[in-house]
Amino acid sequence: MSSWAQLADTTGAVLLFLGAAVSLLGAIGMVRMPDVLSRSHAATNPQSLGMLLVLMGVALRLRSGIDLGTLGLVGFFQLLTGPVAAHLVARVAYRTGYAGREGLVFDELDEQLSSPPPGGEKG
Repeated sequence: MSSWAQLADTTGAVLLFLGAAVSLLGAIGMVRMPDVLSRSHAATNPQSLGMLLVLMGVALRLRSGIDLGTLGLVGFFQLLTGPVAAHLVARVAYRTGYAGREGLVFDELDEQLSSPPPGGEKG
């Protein structure tokens, strides 16, 4: 085994470990946070970083073109869909009253939801 392959394998193992640790911290934060908005933050931000670190570690271990392309697509779609799903969960929690509104510094959505639609009511 060449020194380049040995270095890539060692770096990949370190990245896998770091990604798993960051994902574990995100999961612990999701369990310990008090409300839905904090939990959605803990579910998306560390999980995305942890997933990227794991994918980079796997990419360093596999090192073939088709595998790198597949891992790139997995990372792209995970980063695209994760925050969107968390946003939708937080928005539903806000609209149904499960989000703690007293902890919000500035609430722009309350102004939009409480004001009448432009053009008045149609009957």
